[in-house]
Amino acid sequence: MKLGRFVVEGLDGPVHRICLVLPEQGRVIDLRAAEALRLQTQGATREASLRLASALFPESMSAAIALGQQFLDSAAQAAEKRGDDASLAIDVIKWGAACDPSVVRDGLTFTKHIRQFHERMNVTPQPALLDIPGYFKGSPWTVIGNDAVVPWPAKGQRIDYELEIGWVIGKLANNVSPDDALSHLFGVTIFNDFSARDLQANEFAIGMGPTKSKDFAYGIGPWITTIDEFKSLNNIAMSVRVNGETWGEGDTSEMLWTPEELIAYVSIDDHIQPGDVIGSGTMGNGSALEIGRSLNPGDLVELEVAGVGVLRNRIGEKKADGWWPEKRQPFM
Repeated sequence: MKLGRFVVEGLDGPVHRICLVLPEQGRVIDLRAAEALRLQTQGATREASLRLASALFPESMSAAIALGQQFLDSAAQAAEKRGDDASLAIDVIKWGAACDPSVVRDGLTFTKHIRQFHERMNVTPQPALLDIPGYFKGSPWTVIGNDAVVPWPAKGQRIDYELEIGWVIGKLANNVSPDDALSHLFGVTIFNDFSARDLQANEFAIGMGPTKSKDFAYGIGPWITTIDEFKSLNNIAMSVRVNGETWGEGDTSEMLWTPEELIAYVSIDDHIQPGDVIGSGTMGNGSALEIGRSLNPGDLVELEVAGVGVLRNRIGEKKADGWWPEKRQPFM
């Protein structure tokens, strides 16, 4: 099952709708509308049917996933009974981010990327990378969806994409083991960890993790494919195109840390919420930095993951300069 979110304009602003995605049929099913119609055929009033349908299919994908199996069962039932009456053409809708995580987490697990990234940044990989699955936390408020324009970051000059799998959590995970981690996995999406490489170099030197080099945009989408559609997570094909030209290809076979180990490690003394997304880390040759290239305003970036689809984003125009901290005098 493929599940996503699209945006409609309401009287008080944009509203997200959860949909079942049928890319092979060129359509999506508005699950809230389909469920309301199904309930009305059973005698519910319009107002009552919309109340219950809105509870089962709220604006938040995370809230829907938190319903557990009820969410998936209701989606299948609504689509079967009244899906044809609640369909929209896939090429006319405005996509929202496939998920709305409580916090962005992004790992570092692909060996080829780790090696090439450090070579390009002229730094030595830390031995700690072999001890624990590294990851950072980012802002959930700058998550964008399919076809959204990527805002150019303040003071950034070298903007990059990063091709990653997004592991979507299905139920609360706290101190889980790798053996149990997959039972907490709801599905797979595409995660684009956009980066400002020139800002990143300064932030690395501070040693507290990335901030403004990352938090201007995280792409999640175009939708989520539920985990039951994947026979294995260890050989998922991935590729990236920029303006129609292939810039990188690979798969998930070169992971230093498995998805199970990454999820389990993140869950230690923490509470991963339903709908949270954990980035797999960038595939080898999954960033422009690794191949000596860079992005410009107007470039179209397309990330493709087998079994999911294609996440498309266009790079926005550079901004006028705003406030930025002034360098201080040495104090040591």
